[in-house]
Amino acid sequence: MSTRAGRGRRAGGADTRGEILDAARASFAEAGYGGTSIRRVAAAAGVDPSLVHHYFGTKDDLFIAALEMPTDPRRIMAAVAEGDRETVGARLVEAFLDVWDDPDARLRLLAIVRSGVVGEPGRTIVETAMKRLVFGFLVQALGIEDGDRRFSLVASQMAGLVMTRYVLQLEPIASMPREEVVAWVGPTLQRYLTDPTP
Repeated sequence: MSTRAGRGRRAGGADTRGEILDAARASFAEAGYGGTSIRRVAAAAGVDPSLVHHYFGTKDDLFIAALEMPTDPRRIMAAVAEGDRETVGARLVEAFLDVWDDPDARLRLLAIVRSGVVGEPGRTIVETAMKRLVFGFLVQALGIEDGDRRFSLVASQMAGLVMTRYVLQLEPIASMPREEVVAWVGPTLQRYLTDPTP
């Protein structure tokens, strides 16, 4: 039998974490990242906000958990941002391939991508994930200007790579060695990230 918190909200139980995640997914889909708060998610799940923080930490942590991402993109982008600014494009492609070429991670990522293709809520969530947790991290770490425009260009290249290599599996790119993919795509991302605005 579940106990009740002093303010009338139930304490954590066996299914509480899952109910919080369900509420978070619904909120992120309906209200977007900006319109979602820990309090909103807690209210929808019928728990105290402190319990959401207990299970998930920050709103970014909750967002990542709600997406069921196979790895934390913030950790990956921290590694990409380190090192020579003039080779960040290649490092970004290498990190991207590290994640996508892992069979287990690829299954989850394909589900995320497909949810973003078929409907508005999924598209909004995927866009937010890319913009905030992937590219947003690089913009801040590298001091990149004109971030929105550069984000859309990088995203167009990476989305095309996902579709051709992993979704449609078009040859020869589907079986192209990773070093060749980096050699082809890295300079393009480098230009998008660091070249002066035309």
